[in-house]
Amino acid sequence: MIELTRALRARGASVRVATHGGVHEGLLRAAGIDYDVIGTPMNRERGTEFVRSAVGLGPVDQSMYTDDEMRSYVQAEAEYFRTHGVTVAVTGFTLTALLSTRLTGTRLVTEHAGSWVPPVFERGLLPAPSQVQGALRVVPRSVLRRIINRRLPRLRYYCSGFQRIAAELGVEGVPSLPALLMGDVTLVPEIPEVVGIPAQELEAWSPRGKAAYRQGASLRYTGPLYAHLDLPLPARVEQFLDGPGPVVYVALTSTGPDLIRRTVAGLRGLGVRILVAGIVHDLADLADLDGRDSDSGDGVGQVMVDSVLPSHLVMPRVDLAVVTGGQGSVQTAMASGTPVLGIPLQLEQDLNVALLERLGAARRIAPRDCAGPKLAALARQLLGHDSYRQAAARIKRLYDAVDGPGRAADAIIETAALGPVEPAAGRAVKLST
Repeated sequence: MIELTRALRARGASVRVATHGGVHEGLLRAAGIDYDVIGTPMNRERGTEFVRSAVGLGPVDQSMYTDDEMRSYVQAEAEYFRTHGVTVAVTGFTLTALLSTRLTGTRLVTEHAGSWVPPVFERGLLPAPSQVQGALRVVPRSVLRRIINRRLPRLRYYCSGFQRIAAELGVEGVPSLPALLMGDVTLVPEIPEVVGIPAQELEAWSPRGKAAYRQGASLRYTGPLYAHLDLPLPARVEQFLDGPGPVVYVALTSTGPDLIRRTVAGLRGLGVRILVAGIVHDLADLADLDGRDSDSGDGVGQVMVDSVLPSHLVMPRVDLAVVTGGQGSVQTAMASGTPVLGIPLQLEQDLNVALLERLGAARRIAPRDCAGPKLAALARQLLGHDSYRQAAARIKRLYDAVDGPGRAADAIIETAALGPVEPAAGRAVKLST
């Protein structure tokens, strides 16, 4: 959102920035961006709980928000749009905007689906998922892949709460999991060379006659879109990165602490130094107690833990990035020419890493295997074969030729020029205090 704000303002667009609040507000302040808080701010505890219930992590029969919370946010967002005459709402993962924009007739632009959009699975490009439960574990992966690609539009995972509140407010609901991640215009922040679908084909896609999607939705390639946070590298992190030997960056930022702990434990035996982005979790115990690796005696230590780090400054200085495979993390790695070891938690992340696997720049591992020797073996392979870094460097050169934020800003401005859509009448809802 920071990248889009800058690109839009550079083109003379009038931009307001709003958030539900939370632990990342400081990033907006550091970027010098004024912003408004809509609704009750999410404190650290609520933000952590939200992550645990998100797509791919929480139970599929819930919608991350409580009904009262969703209703409150939707009404507050709608009032904000009306008050400030918002023409287009652009969001990364504020899913309540799917309903609030329908209340006001505001067009919605999203980018958080990444490459996980209908033309991909309509062409059978989704890989078999890393995480498979129950009897599906015995299904051949080639068969499982076909099943996933065909059934995906019928899945209604995480949609239940949105459907309830939509019916209550008298607005259009969310018919499927893919629709939950799409707006009126869905930006695909990737390049055709990585996705494997030409721009003309992807942008010609239409939901017409397909019940799984909101009608009128469209897709637009923009190119890479990832954060350049206005944060300096802490001095101790600088010292760590300048130390001897290979460095592995563990940035599993959308998961619970258990997976991070298992991953670090699996990598320790490689003799590499490990930088961990802790984000909202307390992982201080993972670091060397005295800041010094007892074997090397170099005063740097083997494991360092920090909180929110500017990954675009870290990635070019490490030898391997271990990530869950979200759009931002894999693109930051590729823009730095750094190979990826992906531990996907859900299908979109599986896809992101699989696309890089196809191009020779990454490998995948299931979360359940991070406690065993397979993690160390894959990391050793990625670190020991230069072909992975060469493949990442080829993608970097392609990225360097594309202004992703600029193309995204152009698409948003073109959407704004279309004017409002017909708003729903809505129903009066009394908000609890």
